[in-house]
Amino acid sequence: MSDPTTTDPSGSFGPSAVPVVDLPEHLTAKWLTLALRAAGHDTTVTDVVHTQVGTGQMGTSIRCEMTFAGDPDGAPSSVVAKLPSPDPSKRSMVAGIYRTEVEFYRDLAPTLAVRTPAVLHSGISENWCEFVLLLEDLAPSVQGNQIAGCSVEHARVGAVNLAGLHGPRWGDATLSDTEWMSTIDAEGADMVGAITASATETFIENYGDRLSPEDAEVLRSLAPVLPGWILARSERFAPLHGDYRLDNLMFRDDASDPVAAVDWQTVTLGLPARDLAYFVSTSLSPEDRRTHEDEIVAEYHRALVSHGVSGHPLEECMDDYRFGMLQGPLITIVGAAYGERTDRGDEMFL
Repeated sequence: MSDPTTTDPSGSFGPSAVPVVDLPEHLTAKWLTLALRAAGHDTTVTDVVHTQVGTGQMGTSIRCEMTFAGDPDGAPSSVVAKLPSPDPSKRSMVAGIYRTEVEFYRDLAPTLAVRTPAVLHSGISENWCEFVLLLEDLAPSVQGNQIAGCSVEHARVGAVNLAGLHGPRWGDATLSDTEWMSTIDAEGADMVGAITASATETFIENYGDRLSPEDAEVLRSLAPVLPGWILARSERFAPLHGDYRLDNLMFRDDASDPVAAVDWQTVTLGLPARDLAYFVSTSLSPEDRRTHEDEIVAEYHRALVSHGVSGHPLEECMDDYRFGMLQGPLITIVGAAYGERTDRGDEMFL
């Protein structure tokens, strides 16, 4: 990219005039000025300080703290830019999830009630390998920690926020026309089963010295039933986050705005309670889960009803929640087998 801040000859400040940048060094004061003006802020950025946020394996997130020349015209002083992996060889393998996240923020998020970062600007290349999302900086919110777990209250607000993802488009048949958001068919379900069977052996090989024989037996029992599980209960569907867990949630001490969800790269259509089961089962201690899961599911269900869901009684919701519990070992096994190994990752998966 020779000059990532070259505008078109018309001098337009619309989104199309803002080039797609893919590296932190391209998040210059000039580029941020273009992006903010395209978002409707008549201002000029004179300086920017970059700080990396998080340790994403699929991409890079950069906090941009900006200085303005005069009036910022309502623009925030800090934003977070999400960019692809700096490794070009990795980009082509995961380009589809880059597209999913950009399209989620552009097309789907405005139709939902789930709390996410607000989007100031988005751009993506034709081959989906380069993209940029300029997002609301959620500071001083604090990222959840899946290893440490969370309080019952955080589990409750996380579940209510999740209902804002599922409820507004619950059973919406037009979602099947969304090109970038897939529903897994029978062939795909069989493939997931085969991938999981292979990943299970990798998981057991990697962590065998820390797994009991009973654990290994349970893990091996998962893959054979996955295809049928994925295809079951297809009459109830909504957009799924797919990886709705504490590490992807930002919490703040504000009753009116307690939590926001990030990392929307794995959005698909499926049984909504899979997200709920995955979140609750990986967030609470077994003792807290056993004591409080009924009330959390009930609060999630009340939130669904408030978003217009009908014909889905609490008893059915609770049964779907139990049924959805396979989401936890599925994501754990596959994530551990195909993700880059780290000490923290090992602790989290175990």
